[in-house]
Amino acid sequence: MKQILIKELESIKEELWSINDFMYHNPELGDQEVKAVEKLTAILKSHGFDIECNILGKPTAFKAVYDSGREGAVVAFLCEYDALPEIGHGCGHNMIGTMGAGAGIALSKVLHETRGKVIVFGTPAEETNGAKVEMAEKGVFAGVDAAMILHPSDKSYESGSSLAMDALQFAFKGKACHAAAEPELGINALDAVNLTFTGINALRQHVTSDVRIHGIVAEGGIAANIVPERAVAQFYVRAAKREYLNELIERVKNIAKGAALMTGAELEISSYEISYDNMRTNSALSSAFTENLRSLGVNDIEPHPLASGSIDMGNVSHVVPSIHPYIGLSCPGLPGHTRELAALTISKTAHTAIINGAAALAMTGYDVLTDKELLEGIKREFLKQ
Repeated sequence: MKQILIKELESIKEELWSINDFMYHNPELGDQEVKAVEKLTAILKSHGFDIECNILGKPTAFKAVYDSGREGAVVAFLCEYDALPEIGHGCGHNMIGTMGAGAGIALSKVLHETRGKVIVFGTPAEETNGAKVEMAEKGVFAGVDAAMILHPSDKSYESGSSLAMDALQFAFKGKACHAAAEPELGINALDAVNLTFTGINALRQHVTSDVRIHGIVAEGGIAANIVPERAVAQFYVRAAKREYLNELIERVKNIAKGAALMTGAELEISSYEISYDNMRTNSALSSAFTENLRSLGVNDIEPHPLASGSIDMGNVSHVVPSIHPYIGLSCPGLPGHTRELAALTISKTAHTAIINGAAALAMTGYDVLTDKELLEGIKREFLKQ
C-alpha cells in the first residue's frame, strides 16, 4: 500500500514542484500569504478535500479535510508558507507547505482502505505571530491523533526539542528634569532598565544551563541633558521546559520590580510577542517517520542537535502527539534564514527532497491509520508527557 502513496506523489510531482517554485518567486510575509494559500488550497480541493479558510479569523489560515466516512484515526499534516523580509524563503517554508499538502493528497488516496481522516492545516506567520499557538490554545487540533510537519535543513535530523519562550517587556516611567541643573528632581527610568540588566546578569549563575535570556533597550530616553522619563527593556526568556520557564519568569519579573523600587520608577510588565512552549517530540511517532524516510533511501539522518531556538510547533505538541523532523538539502553547515538556502529550495536536490519528504510523511500517516499497536504507543507516550 505504501507503494501506492509513492506512485500518487510521482503522478503529481510536477504540480508540487510548480507550487513550491511559485512560492519562492512570490514570497509573502506572515499573515499576508494570500497567493500561497490560493495555490495550496486549490490543489487540495482538486483532490477532493473540503476547504475551510479564515480559521480563527486569520485570513491565511486554513483547514483541509478528507474524510473516509468511516471511523478511524485522524492524521494531520501542517503547512507553513510565510517568507522572511528581504531574504524570501530563507527558511524553506515553501517546501514545508508543499510537502504537507503533497502528503495529505497521497494519504487521501488510500483512506478507502484504512478508514479515518486526513487533515491538512495551513498555519501562517511562523516567523512572527506563530498562528499555531492560538490554534493549539483554542482547540483547532482537537481530535487529531498525530500531527506532523517536515522542515528543510542543511542535513536530515530526527525530530527533537525546542526551547519554551516568553517575550517580556518592562516599561519604566520616571520623571523628566534637567540632567545637570536639577537632577535631584528627576526619576531616571533608564537607571531602572540598567539595574534590570544587572540583576538578570547576576541571575545567570543560578539557573539551569539550558536557559537563555537575551534582551535590548528598546527605549532609553530622548536627550543626554534630560533625565529619561521613559525607558523600555525587552527580553526573550527561554528554557527547555515550560514548567521551569514559568518559575524563571517570576524571578525575572521580580528583578524588574526591584529595579523600580530602587529608582522610584513605575513599572508596567507586558508580553510584546506570543509565548512558545517547548517541543515535545513523540518518540514513537518520530521513530516511525525516521524508518519510513530511510526506506526511501535517505539514510544519513542524525539526532537533532541540542535545542537553542523556539518554534510554534511546540505548542501543538502539548495538545497533540507531534513531530518536527528535518529533511536535508545536501549542504552541511549552510545556515537557515539565508539567501543561499532560499535559492536551494528550487534546486533539483530540493525537488527530490519534496517528494521524499511528502512520501515519508504520508507513509507515517498510513502507519498511524493501520497499526493499532503504534497508535496505542503514541497515545500512551503522549499521556505520560
